[in-house]
Amino acid sequence: MPDLPTPQDAAEAALFSECWDAVLSYADLCTAGSTAATDLATEAFSLGMREAREAEAAVRGVGRRLVRLPRIPLLLTAVRTTAADWETQGLGHRLDPDLRLWLHSDKAARYTGPPLQRPIALRGLRDLQAADAELLWLAEVEALPLPVVARRLGLDPATVGDELAQVRGLFRDRSNRNHLDSPMDAPCRSYARLLDAVTRSTSGETPEDLSRHLARCQQCAEAAACLRLHGGGLPAALAGGVIGWGGLAYLERRRRAAEVRLGARRPELESGPPASGTNKAKVVRNGLLVAAVLVSLLALAVSMMPGGDMKNDTARPGTGTPADGQPVANPTVSIPAATSRAPGSAEPSPSSTPTPSSTTKKSDPEPQGTTSGGAAEPEPSESAAPSCEVDYSLVNQWPDGFQATVTVTTTEALSDWRVTWSFKDGQEVTQMWDAHHSQSGSKVTATATDYNRSVPAGGSLSLGFNASWQGKNAPAYDFSLNGHACVKG
Repeated sequence: MPDLPTPQDAAEAALFSECWDAVLSYADLCTAGSTAATDLATEAFSLGMREAREAEAAVRGVGRRLVRLPRIPLLLTAVRTTAADWETQGLGHRLDPDLRLWLHSDKAARYTGPPLQRPIALRGLRDLQAADAELLWLAEVEALPLPVVARRLGLDPATVGDELAQVRGLFRDRSNRNHLDSPMDAPCRSYARLLDAVTRSTSGETPEDLSRHLARCQQCAEAAACLRLHGGGLPAALAGGVIGWGGLAYLERRRRAAEVRLGARRPELESGPPASGTNKAKVVRNGLLVAAVLVSLLALAVSMMPGGDMKNDTARPGTGTPADGQPVANPTVSIPAATSRAPGSAEPSPSSTPTPSSTTKKSDPEPQGTTSGGAAEPEPSESAAPSCEVDYSLVNQWPDGFQATVTVTTTEALSDWRVTWSFKDGQEVTQMWDAHHSQSGSKVTATATDYNRSVPAGGSLSLGFNASWQGKNAPAYDFSLNGHACVKG
């Protein structure tokens, strides 16, 4: 398995960081496990970067315009190509079964067949200038906010919206020309000009005969999706036409990832007054603090009132606790934490511990650091013998991010599981596969998905994730499985 290529300069290092997450996300869709996803992404990334460098060197020598896909879709195409090579080399068992079926179908052959028979979106994107194609892909498919796109491409944030509108129009023109140049039968040819006129209209009305034709003709339906700029269908047309298999699933993942990143960085992006929801949250927090102080003062006043049994109310020397063992007032200690269990009582069941709602669906990750507080998770018993062993492995690292895997071996059979750990240096998980995740401060919680909840005795569970880091990247620590501490392998 090849290693990731070494960046040639700082600009390329930043580009690697931006592209790797997209490549790994698509590779995860194409494979049957996190290890296979990492291997596929690494091999495809090396292939794509090598092809891009060779193409740029060749064009620089002759001085012609570089005709190729933008960097991210170029690398995603390399993932698809590498997956096809795996299937040929007998490594198909590591791929998603649906992808394997697709690779042997006529749909996959379109991407490597005659240029005029390839998808309209793929041809239209290649025909754009490199900067225009990058702008269209980042804004439409990667779903990045326009200020972020402008900063990444060196554009003026004040005019990037107008530039994007112009690029959409250019893409539409290229797609229409490519559609007319494609080999067509007589019915398709007869509807070509009508299709152009209808998709320019914002009314959304399509003649009945044309609707019937689009329902039967895949080529004309693909062209219609590229030509109709209103209605919000352009991102799906680009992802499906350029990537091919899994394009719509990839599009959804990138939208979710963009929402998480935007939520995590919102305080940095917003320079105006805070939103009403933010003000409300601050008011609630301030109110709780005031209430805690008032309760403390009231409890102190009651404890100092005369007439009570001073012998029973006398505090133990050197402590702030009365003789009956109950604290007078301590707003920093919650009642559940201060209440001790009777000797020999059972540990609380992990299944009864509330978990953040964001961990119940993989498709709806919660922005990091915003997990709402609930009942505290049970802490592992210090006296209990370790029932699990954990292996934390750093797979790859780049200037502001890294990828790692966690493998936990359990001595007991599990019908469900929850793995937690902590970071020392402020690392934040941005993406996780083979588990749902949430993060509160330095503590990360990973919970089982529907397909890997059960683990036999002596078996292991594995998950992988991407995370950000700044300054230092110390390994994770304090691992636990269902509230019980794990030892490192």
